[in-house]
Amino acid sequence: MVDVRAVHKSFGSLEVLKGVDLEVRAGEVTVILGPSGSGKSTLLRTINHLEKVDQGWISVDGSLVGYRRSGDKLYELREREILKQRTRIGFVFQNFNLFPHLTVLDNIVEAPVSALKRSRKDVTEAARRLLDRVGLADKADAYPKQLSGGQQQRVAIARALALEPRLLLFDEPTSALDPELVGEVLDVIKDLAHQGTTMIVVTHEIGFAREVADTVVFMDDGRIVEQGAPGDVLDAPKHERTRAFLSKVL
Repeated sequence: MVDVRAVHKSFGSLEVLKGVDLEVRAGEVTVILGPSGSGKSTLLRTINHLEKVDQGWISVDGSLVGYRRSGDKLYELREREILKQRTRIGFVFQNFNLFPHLTVLDNIVEAPVSALKRSRKDVTEAARRLLDRVGLADKADAYPKQLSGGQQQRVAIARALALEPRLLLFDEPTSALDPELVGEVLDVIKDLAHQGTTMIVVTHEIGFAREVADTVVFMDDGRIVEQGAPGDVLDAPKHERTRAFLSKVL
């Protein structure tokens, strides 16, 4: 489903990604761990072309992300084509990014209607089902400011699902939440995992990684240091840097 090849990314003189390779199979959950500044979020943002890569390439579901290939060269797609690609790659941000002036229901309905040109009636019915799925059927007419952080994040997940993406990306979805609200968001993500949704989740929640991930990836200093099954990486890490990180967070 996801193929990341030799990806480099710099911001000015700061090299954030230093030749990252990653594969994610359809229906699997990959959890990315690592210290702040290791490049986790930047990698996630390159996968749906919110950040352009400097070298290398990324494909999702068999299509290059953000580029077309002609011979040996890559040419960036037009913005309209990139936006169309993003409808297949859902992104859930750590700070929710809901529209404050729209109701919960309208936050979910807006993208499928405007981006996919779907019937508002059909989309609204689907949005209500999604709200029920994330346990917020009674909040359709509420505004984001009337919700807790955990509720806002569940709305954000429903909004991402409304586009029926082939892949879901989560950028530290619980980091902005009070501790007592973390569980309600992780429960929704676990439910998606059990239903076979392909996901890449950047998180510091080690227990979640152990329970849900098919693959755990540990990043440090712009590189993937170690990856494998949760039991291997979390319980018997081979690399000293991974062991040092886990000793501080477990």
